[in-house]
Amino acid sequence: MPKSRIRKKADYTPPPAKQATAIKLTNRAWVAPVMLAMFLIGLAWIVVFYVTDGSLPIDQLGNWNIVVGFGFIAAGFGVSTQWK
Repeated sequence: MPKSRIRKKADYTPPPAKQATAIKLTNRAWVAPVMLAMFLIGLAWIVVFYVTDGSLPIDQLGNWNIVVGFGFIAAGFGVSTQWK
């Protein structure tokens, strides 16, 4: 019986080298302090509202002060998406 031919694979040739593009790394050192500041401001806003029975921080907003506090906390989470 005749022997079958062995298939020879083509030698691997790597793709041509692309020009090394400089990856722009931005300094994100500001993200963590801003994020924590937003969290703390929001928490403090809500705590002050409850401790003063609604007379502070802004009397005219009434219960909307809670929304403002949670808005600061949500902004902190928004800033946290920039953290690498």
